[in-house]
Amino acid sequence: MEFTIREVSQRFNISASTLRYYDKEGLFPFMQKKASGYRTFSEKDLACLELVQCLKSTGLSIKEIKQFFDLAVQGEGTVPERLRLFEARRDFVMKQISQLQDHLRVINAQCEFYRTWQTKGREAAIRLNGKKLL
Repeated sequence: MEFTIREVSQRFNISASTLRYYDKEGLFPFMQKKASGYRTFSEKDLACLELVQCLKSTGLSIKEIKQFFDLAVQGEGTVPERLRLFEARRDFVMKQISQLQDHLRVINAQCEFYRTWQTKGREAAIRLNGKKLL
């Protein structure tokens, strides 16, 4: 099945200009263009776009993502390098998750403090939490 740039733009909530930029940067290495020059996106291109969004959201730059796709196009010989990239991303994301969990604990403590203050008063909140929070 083929998709137009407009369909992909709507489906992924990404502007057509961003999709054109990604194509220009080589992030759709398998994309076909019609004789008229219009881009058509295949299921494989959509999978590439999902990967681009995932990697971008974990902090990789377009240049780094392009390096991954360059490796993918080179074939099986680059599997160890691609695996290292994803293992490094996984480690990075796991660290982010841990940090976010720490932040969530602090936020939850603040919520509990103010919930208690609101329902039982300031002193009860301080007794419950053992300290004054902001």
